[in-house]
Amino acid sequence: MSTHIDADLVRHIGKLSRIELTDEEVTAFVRQFSDVLEAFGKLQELDTENIEPMAHAVELQNVFADDTPRPSLTPDEALANAPDRVDDFFRVPKVIGGGA
Repeated sequence: MSTHIDADLVRHIGKLSRIELTDEEVTAFVRQFSDVLEAFGKLQELDTENIEPMAHAVELQNVFADDTPRPSLTPDEALANAPDRVDDFFRVPKVIGGGA
């Protein structure tokens, strides 16, 4: 593929994703993203002219389970591993409108 993955692009993607990346992570992601794009480039070489589009790789039959009620977790069980909580709710950082 013609897209070149470099450290600046990986840092930009990290910034858009609001993920802080170390220099080691940036180096690893440059290599990994490049490998992924190379794999997609190989896929683009395939002749798919007479291949019919499909929704799934394998045919599936009714994969839904019966919707039957069963006991649920108590709030204390559900929030047992929560890093922060308020009463019976998860507390998460504000992400809309900036700020904390």
